[in-house]
Amino acid sequence: MKKIYFLLLLLMSHFSFAQEKEIQQTIETFFKAFHQRDSIALKLVCSENLVLHSISESEKGNKFSVEKASDFYKSIASIPTTMTFEEKIVNYKIQVDGSMAHVWTPYEFYVNGKLSHSGVNSFQLFKENEVWKVVYIFDTRRK
Repeated sequence: MKKIYFLLLLLMSHFSFAQEKEIQQTIETFFKAFHQRDSIALKLVCSENLVLHSISESEKGNKFSVEKASDFYKSIASIPTTMTFEEKIVNYKIQVDGSMAHVWTPYEFYVNGKLSHSGVNSFQLFKENEVWKVVYIFDTRRK
């Protein structure tokens, strides 16, 4: 009986690990498209109903903002090629319940090689037709 429980536990952890890898791959694909300024590739990993919220923290106070997905895609595609930028993900914390996932990613954002700001991304994903899609992004930004 102990062998059966052990085998079930092993299978469940393998399934969970595989799902987390799929979810992390979705976020990595998101950032690859982001860094390449590829709004078409971004749309492929995001829901058509993507919601974006941000909190900017500064000495002047905190500011909450909402961005339309269409404006987000336009802004990414319009970043000048003369500007370099990179959002370095520090680590991933992934939680899954069925077809819903939450990914917490602390990050550092660099512009032209210099640290611009840092914060945390909170991604909500939905598994639709065996594909994970980003449905909600909430991030903090602090200098």
